[in-house]
Amino acid sequence: MQAGKYQKTFKKGVATAGIIVLLLVGTIHARAMNLLVVGNFSRFIPGKSLPDGWKPLAFRKIERHTGYTWIKVGDIGVIKAVSRESASGLIREMTIDPEKYPVIKWRWKVTGIYKKGDVTKKSGDDFPARIYITFAYNPKKVGFFERMKFSAIKLLYGEYPPGSAITYIWANKLPKQAVVDNPYTGRIKMIAVESGKENLNTWIDEKRNIYEDYIKAFGKKPPLISGVAIMTDSDNTGESTVSYYGDIVFEPAP
Repeated sequence: MQAGKYQKTFKKGVATAGIIVLLLVGTIHARAMNLLVVGNFSRFIPGKSLPDGWKPLAFRKIERHTGYTWIKVGDIGVIKAVSRESASGLIREMTIDPEKYPVIKWRWKVTGIYKKGDVTKKSGDDFPARIYITFAYNPKKVGFFERMKFSAIKLLYGEYPPGSAITYIWANKLPKQAVVDNPYTGRIKMIAVESGKENLNTWIDEKRNIYEDYIKAFGKKPPLISGVAIMTDSDNTGESTVSYYGDIVFEPAP
C-alpha cells in the first residue's frame, strides 16, 4: 500500500519534470525563432564577396579604404578587415525597433591596438574594431537650424543622415564601460567594450543592451535603429592592423 503510494508520487514527479523540460525547450526554441540575425557572417557562401544586405561604407576625402573579405576560418565564415593607414566600413541599412530588440550580440577578434590611438583627439580617432549602431533622424526632436542642416544634406545625397549613433569600440587605454563623445561630433557616443592588449588574438563574445546604453549616453529613449556597421580604421594614426568580425545578432527583451 505504502509502496504503491510512493510509486504514484514518483511517476507524478517524473511527469511534472518532463512537462517543465518541454516548456523550457519550447521557450528556448521560441526565443531562437525571434532572433534577428543582422550579420550572418558564419554562413559562408563561396563566390560571394559579402553577405546579403551588406555593402561598403566609404567616406569623402579618404582615398585609402580598409580591405574587407568574407573568408572561412575552419568551418565558420567571418569578415576579415585589413587596415593600412586606411578607413572604411561595411554597413547594413535596416530598421530595427530598439524596444523590441534591445540586445545585440557579436563576436570579434583583434590582433593589435594603436599606440597613437586617443579617443579625445581627431588625430587619434582610430580603432582596430568598431560596431556602429545608427539611429534614424527625427525632425521633431531637433531645433530649426538642425532641421535646415539635415534638409540640406538630404538635398545633396537623397536621404537624411543618421540622427545619432552609438559605437562599441576596442580602445587602447580607455577604461572598459567608459562612454565618451566622438571627437568629431557629440551625436556619436563611443562605449569602450574592450580595451588594451589583454584579449588580443582571442575571439571575444560581446553582449550589450542598446536601449539602456542609448539612455545612458544621450539621456533619452532611442529612436528607431537605421543601420548596423562594422569598421576597422587607421587613417588618423597612420598605423596598421588586422581584425575579424563574427555574427551580429539582435535579441528581444528578456
